[in-house]
Amino acid sequence: MKKILIVDDEPNIVMSLEYTFKKKNFEVYIARDGGEAMQIAKENLPDLILLDIMMPDVDGYETLRQIKDDASLRNTKVVFLSAKNKAADIEKGMQLGADKYLTKPFSVKKLVSEIEELLN
Repeated sequence: MKKILIVDDEPNIVMSLEYTFKKKNFEVYIARDGGEAMQIAKENLPDLILLDIMMPDVDGYETLRQIKDDASLRNTKVVFLSAKNKAADIEKGMQLGADKYLTKPFSVKKLVSEIEELLN
């Protein structure tokens, strides 16, 4: 069973994504900010991290830096899912090492297919 960590501080998005990925037989973990995300990721070594950028405490960009600096997480697939939709934001996310960058609002169907593609 593939493991996914959803990192977002918006309860409605988290609930929707958790439901969707559990239905697709993923083991789902939830974090509300970057600090919590790193702790959960180190403990559970997810196959993919779905990461928001704008969060309290540690933002998504810094969280991605920490993921890439951690030997046990470095090769984990990371998909940014953010309302930040300017070209500069997307470019920054990709330069930091994200595998994909999708903007909110998003199509759940497209998100699922992108993630399944990344993990196969």
